[in-house]
Amino acid sequence: MKLYGVTGWKNAGKTGLMERLVQEFVARGFRVSTVKHAHHTFDVDHEGKDSHRHRIAGASEVLLASRNRFALMHELRDEDEPTLDMLLSKLAPVDLVLIEGYKRDRHPKIEAFRAETGNALIAPDDPTIRAIASDTPIDLDRPVFDLNDTKSIADFITKEVGL
Repeated sequence: MKLYGVTGWKNAGKTGLMERLVQEFVARGFRVSTVKHAHHTFDVDHEGKDSHRHRIAGASEVLLASRNRFALMHELRDEDEPTLDMLLSKLAPVDLVLIEGYKRDRHPKIEAFRAETGNALIAPDDPTIRAIASDTPIDLDRPVFDLNDTKSIADFITKEVGL
């Protein structure tokens, strides 16, 4: 599987870019999966539902399945947070895995950047960031794309990973 990341600070446009890239790559006939890192506690389960009751009762994993989809919830309890490599090993094979977040991991990335957030660019100090997707012109030693130019960004990623 080919990997490519979308990184950046909060409110930089990462999720919107991810969504547009998934649509673009799928329209091109590629099979795509995504991995999203959350820095906060999150829950995909709901109190009172059977699967939630199983987890609260102490189940290490709860697999919820229907004819349309399945979701595997794994409670870490006292375990360390899983590495990106470990999580990737759980995915079914696809053409491309787009990874949102995981700034410190070593896979190639594009940085989403919005000037209005007031954050500094990550790219100057991170060689894994191969390009910038920005809402403002930037003078940098790597390609800079308009944040909304999904086709050009997808073309760049396609060349980068050899799809």
